[in-house]
Amino acid sequence: MTLPNTFMSADQIFEFVRDADCYPNVSIAYRILLTVPVTIASAERSFSKLKLLKNYLRSTMSQVRLNGLAMCCIEKNMLDSINIDTIIDDFVSKNA
Repeated sequence: MTLPNTFMSADQIFEFVRDADCYPNVSIAYRILLTVPVTIASAERSFSKLKLLKNYLRSTMSQVRLNGLAMCCIEKNMLDSINIDTIIDDFVSKNA
């Protein structure tokens, strides 16, 4: 069984190899190939954000606060979904 002569994306080739079930090592190799760029890119993005933060705020901030800001930058998608007004109301009610 061989690949068709038409143009196929990486996902389509992976589906074809998985459905053919005669190339188990190729299927494993494609799974590794398709996941490696994602893990490398997210790690590089995290270190890039941390480097920017450290350069900007190196002399005026403690390590604990720097770690907190780095987490806020790295997890920005989750941070955007949080309702800030609720957090402010909780803070005000506890410190009033």
